[in-house]
Amino acid sequence: MRIGVIGTGRIGTIHANTLSRHRDVGSLILTDADGARAQELARRLGETAAPGVDEIFRWGVDAVVITTATSAHAELIGRAARAGLPVFCEKPIALDLPGTLHAIGEVETAGTILQMGFQRRFDPGYVGAREAVRSGRLGRLHTVRALTSDQEPPPVEWLPMSGGLYRDTLIHDFDVLRWVTGREVADVYAAGSDAGPAMFREAGDIDTAAVVLTLDDGTLVTATATRLNGAGYDVRMELAGELDQIVVGLDDRTPIASTEPSGPPAADKPWSGFLERFGPAYEAELNAFVEVVRGERANPCDGREALQALRIAEACELSRRERRPVALAEIAGGGAQTAAL
Repeated sequence: MRIGVIGTGRIGTIHANTLSRHRDVGSLILTDADGARAQELARRLGETAAPGVDEIFRWGVDAVVITTATSAHAELIGRAARAGLPVFCEKPIALDLPGTLHAIGEVETAGTILQMGFQRRFDPGYVGAREAVRSGRLGRLHTVRALTSDQEPPPVEWLPMSGGLYRDTLIHDFDVLRWVTGREVADVYAAGSDAGPAMFREAGDIDTAAVVLTLDDGTLVTATATRLNGAGYDVRMELAGELDQIVVGLDDRTPIASTEPSGPPAADKPWSGFLERFGPAYEAELNAFVEVVRGERANPCDGREALQALRIAEACELSRRERRPVALAEIAGGGAQTAAL
């Protein structure tokens, strides 16, 4: 199998490393807007660098992995679909619903594969939470608390291109919430704060957010995010039911300290970022993509799944802007999608 990797930044480098050592991948063709960066990675891996995207398609590949800037995702997905190629793409498909729906339409018209990069679906903690919920271990689920806290802000020049805190960060919590619970979000009420560094206000973004979500079975959910969690990178999900309560992301590296005299000590080496925390999950999702391309498993996260997470993020943006609850039915792109993949 020959795979083209478009984009060799941080996550593209990780994916290229995973694919280069995969027993079912014979070779890679790498390209990037920074040609020297692609050439250096190709040299280290013993793979081939291409001058640009055109060569990826002209030289011939069996599948494409897209890890470029978000603004290029939808066009590249469409181009691969028209070429009949399976695609793995980092989230999101696009930063707006029209672009997302158009790209999904191209994939569905072509009858090709689009697997989206929501790596938390491959993290053992979230897998365990899904199994606990689906087995009935928790009884009736009544409360979910989710959080994603970055240790340090992203580069200032990247903020205007990120899509904002809901679309860029909390979208992971929205996706895995659907995946773990098997339920859909009925409505949201969102708030945000830009009281931190001025760069967030200047980019029209917020540095901290909180959302109350109601699922279609009445389960209540809170989801929070911040770019300014100095203690470390913190991603957790707590699920409470009538029979039991569990938590994802609580271990000896969770950056939280107890004030109780008999509480556990603070982490000696807290998580520093998502690449470290979810390294094994990133590898697992690429291994899954190879299996999907080989016809050995079903697609674990297609474009319609990514669309539903984006619709929740869009509802949050509308709620924050208009200071009101927003029903998901108000957001375009709904349909008979389920979260039970």
